[in-house]
Amino acid sequence: IDCFRRGRPLLHEMFGPDVGLPGVSTPAVSYGHPNCLGSELLFPENGEVAHTHIYGSLEQAIKALQEPVDWGSAGMAPFFLAFREKLQQAFPEEKVALSFGAEGPLTTAYELRGDGFFMDLHDRPELTQEFLRVLVDNTLDFNRWNAQANDRPAMNPTGAGMCDDIASFISPGLFPTIVIPAWEQYYSGQTTGKRSAHVEDLNPSQLPFLETIGLSSFDPSISPKLTPRLVADHCRVPFVWRLGGFHYREMDEQEVEDFVFQSAADGANGVTTVIEEV
Repeated sequence: IDCFRRGRPLLHEMFGPDVGLPGVSTPAVSYGHPNCLGSELLFPENGEVAHTHIYGSLEQAIKALQEPVDWGSAGMAPFFLAFREKLQQAFPEEKVALSFGAEGPLTTAYELRGDGFFMDLHDRPELTQEFLRVLVDNTLDFNRWNAQANDRPAMNPTGAGMCDDIASFISPGLFPTIVIPAWEQYYSGQTTGKRSAHVEDLNPSQLPFLETIGLSSFDPSISPKLTPRLVADHCRVPFVWRLGGFHYREMDEQEVEDFVFQSAADGANGVTTVIEEV
């Protein structure tokens, strides 16, 4: 509450009306879904939230993921729901968001199985496909609860997004049998409209699959194997290019301006940045 009350006026003072102020929400936790399944959330000092891996085998995972879950009472969901209520009381004129979410299919598979998932892909590909099918069904059930908690439609006719960075770990040869079916199931369960995705660290040979799945926009964020020209040359999906906050230490104002215009010249449909503590 104190951060929003003091921080937003400071942001407005620093940037003026050209930069929108953030809405009020609970602290962002991308691993609400695995936490409700039994994964422990770890909050290191001065670091991002992490999680534990809970399934020692595909069989264990498949069986567990088919069990019903009362999402609102599982894991830390009650804590963050109560947190949201306190924020709502402090900001009654605003709609306070519950930022307790889920990642895309491949990232969630890693969250639950850990490094073993990368061996599953090659040792037991058919059972891995079954695991992903059950996992996406489970994720969609969580997302329906999350949508209801945030007063959003479970099936959004305008569009749906997905964050699935671990997809970049999958070889291009496995995309048609592993990644694309899971993504299709994920999107089909949430929208009949536009599809967007955030996937970091893809390489050029994986980019054509973004067209295969029918994305209308793509966020490569921090992807050291790519440049705007490489993205534009390997797929026709509109994308934004990111200037990482850690680059500001070595750039002057002119170099930042050049970065923006060169990114656009090389095919980016937009340029984004994040200013953070370094």
